[in-house]
Amino acid sequence: MYTHAFILSAGMGSRLRPYTDTAPKPMVPVAGKPIIDHIIDKLVDAGVTHVTVNTHYLGDIIKNHLKDRNDIQIIISEEKDLLETGGGLKHGLPTVTSDPFFIINGDAFWVEEGNIFKKLYEQWQPDNCDILLALQPVEKMVLTKGVGDYNITSDGKAVRMKDQSGSHMFAGIRLCKKSVFDNSPDGFFSFLTMMDRAQDNDRLSAIEFEGDWHHISTPEELDRVNEALK
Repeated sequence: MYTHAFILSAGMGSRLRPYTDTAPKPMVPVAGKPIIDHIIDKLVDAGVTHVTVNTHYLGDIIKNHLKDRNDIQIIISEEKDLLETGGGLKHGLPTVTSDPFFIINGDAFWVEEGNIFKKLYEQWQPDNCDILLALQPVEKMVLTKGVGDYNITSDGKAVRMKDQSGSHMFAGIRLCKKSVFDNSPDGFFSFLTMMDRAQDNDRLSAIEFEGDWHHISTPEELDRVNEALK
Protein backbone atom coordinates (compact mmCIF):
# COMPACT_ATOMS: atom_id res chain seq x y z
CA MET A 1 0.00 0.00 0.00
CA TYR A 2 1.23 3.49 -0.80
CA THR A 3 1.30 5.11 2.60
CA HIS A 4 1.39 8.87 1.99
CA ALA A 5 -1.37 11.20 0.83
CA PHE A 6 -1.49 14.91 0.08
CA ILE A 7 -4.68 16.91 0.71
CA LEU A 8 -4.96 20.19 -1.19
CA SER A 9 -6.43 22.62 1.33
CA ALA A 10 -4.97 26.03 0.55
CA GLY A 11 -7.68 27.51 -1.67
CA MET A 12 -10.03 30.37 -0.89
CA GLY A 13 -13.31 28.51 -1.49
CA SER A 14 -14.87 31.77 -2.65
CA ARG A 15 -17.85 30.16 -4.44
CA LEU A 16 -19.01 28.62 -1.15
CA ARG A 17 -19.37 31.91 0.67
CA PRO A 18 -20.73 32.74 3.21
CA TYR A 19 -19.73 29.32 4.62
CA THR A 20 -16.09 30.04 3.80
CA ASP A 21 -16.04 33.58 5.19
CA THR A 22 -14.94 32.20 8.54
CA ALA A 23 -13.55 28.75 7.69
CA PRO A 24 -11.51 27.21 4.85
CA LYS A 25 -13.56 24.97 2.57
CA PRO A 26 -12.13 21.66 3.90
CA MET A 27 -13.43 22.63 7.35
CA VAL A 28 -17.03 23.13 6.18
CA PRO A 29 -19.23 20.44 7.79
CA VAL A 30 -20.94 17.80 5.68
CA ALA A 31 -23.01 15.14 7.43
CA GLY A 32 -22.00 16.59 10.77
CA LYS A 33 -18.22 16.84 10.46
CA PRO A 34 -15.64 18.75 8.41
CA ILE A 35 -14.97 17.51 4.89
CA ILE A 36 -11.28 17.02 5.68
CA ASP A 37 -12.13 14.58 8.47
CA HIS A 38 -14.18 12.46 6.08
CA ILE A 39 -11.16 12.32 3.76
CA ILE A 40 -8.67 11.43 6.48
CA ASP A 41 -10.96 8.77 7.93
CA LYS A 42 -11.04 7.03 4.54
CA LEU A 43 -7.25 7.33 4.22
CA VAL A 44 -6.76 5.72 7.63
CA ASP A 45 -9.16 2.93 6.66
CA ALA A 46 -7.04 2.30 3.55
CA GLY A 47 -3.84 1.95 5.59
CA VAL A 48 -2.33 5.35 4.78
CA THR A 49 -0.03 6.41 7.64
CA HIS A 50 1.11 9.92 6.62
CA VAL A 51 -0.75 12.86 5.13
CA THR A 52 0.56 16.26 4.07
CA VAL A 53 -1.99 19.07 4.20
CA ASN A 54 -1.13 22.35 2.48
CA THR A 55 -2.61 25.52 3.94
CA HIS A 56 -2.94 29.19 3.09
CA TYR A 57 -6.39 30.76 3.54
CA LEU A 58 -7.33 30.59 7.26
CA GLY A 59 -4.70 27.89 7.56
CA ASP A 60 -4.44 28.05 11.34
CA ILE A 61 -8.02 26.76 11.60
CA ILE A 62 -7.06 23.58 9.75
CA LYS A 63 -3.79 23.25 11.64
CA ASN A 64 -5.41 23.60 15.04
CA HIS A 65 -8.23 21.23 14.15
CA LEU A 66 -5.89 18.45 13.01
CA LYS A 67 -3.30 18.68 15.78
CA ASP A 68 -5.23 16.33 18.06
CA ARG A 69 -5.57 13.47 15.57
CA ASN A 70 -3.34 10.58 16.63
CA ASP A 71 -4.45 7.92 14.11
CA ILE A 72 -2.26 9.28 11.31
CA GLN A 73 0.85 11.44 11.08
CA ILE A 74 -0.07 14.87 9.73
CA ILE A 75 2.45 17.24 8.13
CA ILE A 76 1.40 20.82 7.45
CA SER A 77 2.86 22.50 4.36
CA GLU A 78 2.23 26.21 4.76
CA GLU A 79 2.12 28.51 1.75
CA LYS A 80 2.93 32.16 2.38
CA ASP A 81 1.70 32.92 -1.14
CA LEU A 82 -1.01 30.88 -2.82
CA LEU A 83 0.70 28.52 -5.27
CA GLU A 84 -2.30 26.82 -6.97
CA THR A 85 -2.59 23.04 -7.06
CA GLY A 86 0.61 22.20 -8.93
CA GLY A 87 2.76 24.75 -7.14
CA GLY A 88 1.36 23.73 -3.77
CA LEU A 89 2.08 20.07 -4.41
CA LYS A 90 5.62 20.78 -5.58
CA HIS A 91 6.25 23.00 -2.54
CA GLY A 92 5.19 20.19 -0.20
CA LEU A 93 6.68 17.30 -2.18
CA PRO A 94 9.79 16.97 0.07
CA THR A 95 7.48 15.88 2.92
CA VAL A 96 6.02 12.97 0.93
CA THR A 97 7.45 9.60 2.00
CA SER A 98 5.96 7.19 -0.57
CA ASP A 99 6.14 7.02 -4.34
CA PRO A 100 3.56 7.05 -5.80
CA PHE A 101 1.27 8.94 -3.43
CA PHE A 102 -2.40 9.85 -3.24
CA ILE A 103 -3.57 13.40 -3.99
CA ILE A 104 -7.02 14.54 -2.87
CA ASN A 105 -8.76 17.87 -3.31
CA GLY A 106 -9.59 19.21 0.14
CA ASP A 107 -13.24 19.74 -0.80
CA ALA A 108 -13.82 16.20 -2.12
CA PHE A 109 -16.76 14.49 -0.46
CA TRP A 110 -18.08 11.06 -1.38
CA VAL A 111 -20.07 8.11 -0.10
CA GLU A 112 -19.15 4.58 -1.16
CA GLU A 113 -19.06 0.92 -0.31
CA GLY A 114 -15.44 -0.15 -0.10
CA ASN A 115 -12.57 2.33 -0.36
CA ILE A 116 -11.45 4.29 -3.44
CA PHE A 117 -7.85 4.43 -2.24
CA LYS A 118 -7.65 0.65 -2.06
CA LYS A 119 -9.20 0.43 -5.53
CA LEU A 120 -6.67 2.87 -7.00
CA TYR A 121 -3.88 0.85 -5.38
CA GLU A 122 -5.23 -2.38 -6.86
CA GLN A 123 -5.49 -0.88 -10.36
CA TRP A 124 -2.11 0.88 -10.36
CA GLN A 125 0.12 -0.16 -13.29
CA PRO A 126 3.38 1.79 -12.94
CA ASP A 127 4.86 0.51 -16.19
CA ASN A 128 2.30 2.35 -18.31
CA CYS A 129 0.85 5.00 -16.02
CA ASP A 130 2.13 8.08 -14.18
CA ILE A 131 -1.22 9.35 -12.85
CA LEU A 132 -4.34 7.30 -12.12
CA LEU A 133 -7.58 9.28 -11.75
CA ALA A 134 -10.91 8.48 -10.11
CA LEU A 135 -13.69 9.68 -12.42
CA GLN A 136 -17.38 10.00 -11.56
CA PRO A 137 -20.04 9.26 -14.22
CA VAL A 138 -21.83 12.54 -14.91
CA GLU A 139 -25.16 10.71 -15.28
CA LYS A 140 -24.98 9.68 -11.61
CA MET A 141 -24.59 13.23 -10.33
CA VAL A 142 -27.97 14.40 -9.07
CA LEU A 143 -27.37 16.56 -6.01
CA THR A 144 -24.53 18.60 -7.51
CA LYS A 145 -23.73 19.76 -11.03
CA GLY A 146 -21.67 17.37 -13.13
CA VAL A 147 -19.26 18.46 -15.85
CA GLY A 148 -17.94 16.12 -18.55
CA ASP A 149 -14.22 16.56 -17.94
CA TYR A 150 -13.07 13.19 -19.31
CA ASN A 151 -13.87 10.09 -21.30
CA ILE A 152 -12.38 6.70 -20.40
CA THR A 153 -11.10 4.60 -23.29
CA SER A 154 -11.59 0.85 -23.57
CA ASP A 155 -8.03 0.29 -22.33
CA GLY A 156 -8.47 2.50 -19.27
CA LYS A 157 -6.87 5.73 -20.47
CA ALA A 158 -8.28 9.14 -19.52
CA VAL A 159 -8.92 11.65 -22.32
CA ARG A 160 -9.74 15.22 -21.31
CA MET A 161 -12.61 16.79 -23.22
CA LYS A 162 -11.87 20.50 -23.32
CA ASP A 163 -15.44 21.25 -24.43
CA GLN A 164 -16.71 19.40 -21.32
CA SER A 165 -18.62 16.89 -23.43
CA GLY A 166 -17.18 13.85 -21.66
CA SER A 167 -19.01 11.09 -19.82
CA HIS A 168 -17.11 11.53 -16.53
CA MET A 169 -16.12 14.27 -14.11
CA PHE A 170 -12.80 14.33 -12.31
CA ALA A 171 -13.49 13.48 -8.66
CA GLY A 172 -10.41 15.20 -7.23
CA ILE A 173 -8.81 11.88 -6.20
CA ARG A 174 -5.72 10.43 -7.87
CA LEU A 175 -2.59 8.30 -7.42
CA CYS A 176 0.54 9.96 -8.77
CA LYS A 177 4.26 9.35 -9.28
CA LYS A 178 6.63 11.95 -7.88
CA SER A 179 8.44 12.02 -11.22
CA VAL A 180 5.58 13.96 -12.86
CA PHE A 181 7.06 17.04 -11.17
CA ASP A 182 10.40 16.64 -12.95
CA ASN A 183 11.04 19.76 -15.05
CA SER A 184 7.90 21.43 -13.70
CA PRO A 185 7.96 25.19 -13.04
CA ASP A 186 8.48 26.75 -9.65
CA GLY A 187 5.87 28.91 -8.00
CA PHE A 188 2.24 29.22 -9.12
CA PHE A 189 0.90 26.61 -11.57
CA SER A 190 -2.00 24.19 -11.93
CA PHE A 191 -1.63 20.43 -11.54
CA LEU A 192 -3.91 20.12 -14.57
CA THR A 193 -0.85 20.83 -16.71
CA MET A 194 0.80 17.71 -15.23
CA MET A 195 -2.31 15.66 -16.02
CA ASP A 196 -2.35 16.96 -19.59
CA ARG A 197 1.33 16.15 -20.01
CA ALA A 198 0.74 12.61 -18.75
CA GLN A 199 -2.11 12.26 -21.25
CA ASP A 200 0.08 13.52 -24.08
CA ASN A 201 2.60 10.81 -23.16
CA ASP A 202 -0.15 8.15 -23.00
CA ARG A 203 0.44 7.76 -19.27
CA LEU A 204 -2.82 9.11 -17.79
CA SER A 205 -5.20 6.35 -16.71
CA ALA A 206 -8.54 6.28 -14.92
CA ILE A 207 -10.99 4.09 -13.07
CA GLU A 208 -14.70 4.74 -12.71
CA PHE A 209 -15.79 5.80 -9.26
CA GLU A 210 -18.45 3.37 -8.05
CA GLY A 211 -19.90 5.43 -5.19
CA ASP A 212 -21.47 8.86 -5.03
CA TRP A 213 -19.05 11.76 -5.28
CA HIS A 214 -20.51 15.21 -4.84
CA HIS A 215 -19.02 18.33 -6.42
CA ILE A 216 -19.89 20.79 -3.65
CA SER A 217 -19.14 24.26 -5.00
CA THR A 218 -22.07 26.47 -3.97
CA PRO A 219 -24.11 26.99 -0.77
CA GLU A 220 -27.14 25.50 -2.53
CA GLU A 221 -25.26 22.32 -3.40
CA LEU A 222 -23.92 22.03 0.14
CA ASP A 223 -27.43 22.37 1.54
CA ARG A 224 -28.80 19.73 -0.87
CA VAL A 225 -26.09 17.23 0.06
CA ASN A 226 -26.54 17.78 3.78
CA GLU A 227 -30.31 17.44 3.48
CA ALA A 228 -30.01 14.20 1.49
CA LEU A 229 -27.66 12.70 4.07
CA LYS A 230 -29.89 13.36 7.06
